[in-house]
Amino acid sequence: MQKIIPHLWFDKEAREAAEFYAAVFDNSKINFMTTLHDTPSGDAEIIGFTIMGYDFMAISAGPYFKINPSISFHARCRTVEEVDRLWEKLAAGGTVMMELGEHPFSKRYGWIEDKFGVSWQVIYTEGDFKQRILPALMFVGDVCGRAEQAINFYASIFHDAKADVLARYGKGEEPDREGTVKYAHFILEGQEFGAMDSAYKHDFSFNEAVSFVVNCKDQGEIDYFWDKLSAVPAAEQCGWVKDKYGVSWQILPANMDELMGKNPEKTTPAMLKMKKIIIADLEKAGKDE
Repeated sequence: MQKIIPHLWFDKEAREAAEFYAAVFDNSKINFMTTLHDTPSGDAEIIGFTIMGYDFMAISAGPYFKINPSISFHARCRTVEEVDRLWEKLAAGGTVMMELGEHPFSKRYGWIEDKFGVSWQVIYTEGDFKQRILPALMFVGDVCGRAEQAINFYASIFHDAKADVLARYGKGEEPDREGTVKYAHFILEGQEFGAMDSAYKHDFSFNEAVSFVVNCKDQGEIDYFWDKLSAVPAAEQCGWVKDKYGVSWQILPANMDELMGKNPEKTTPAMLKMKKIIIADLEKAGKDE
């Protein structure tokens, strides 16, 4: 099981988006669909799907959060033709962030926001790599200039982790401050991520629309990641936390579906009352008649 899974919050388009991605990308499929009933958002549909071998989740739970480019996804392509094919499909109804073309870091690259608001950096990547999809965090506004601090913080928390700044802004690259992160690569639990600072004026920042599910093997892991990552008590709800940089995480049992499915009429209300997920309490709710 993938330890860290990106989670996308939609108003009501989760299923449509997942089906679109499964059709657009190779080695992609929908893994499951389920519904949580009687949540504060009403009935919330949850979708699990895979894009190019990388697992995602999505939920349709109302218009509370809007997906934005602060967290985007690199789609690494092995040929220029693959870049062009993906770009054409993702561009339909989307918004171009950076034009498709040749850049110093890749001979074929473009950044596009698709029709569902999800941002993709489609890039021709040379060399040997296994992970085709790579989440990338852009630190803007109040957290601009803190990308290096953040990736070192994450690497100190997760296992099989490291952080490397690959490029820094230099003189003459204002408004970005010299020495801040132009691009960084970091690994958490063996999974690759990217990060950058951007001092340009943006009308977005990290929010709950894109979060990261951390699949925990037991209560000890839930307690550990909760204590390390939660920095905004007001954001703690149903396993969700927000860290000191504004990134949202869902600290959940790896067998959450099993726990919730045993007696959903009881487990769903029990879960909705929780801040940190307590496995024993969900198990107890599942046994109640």
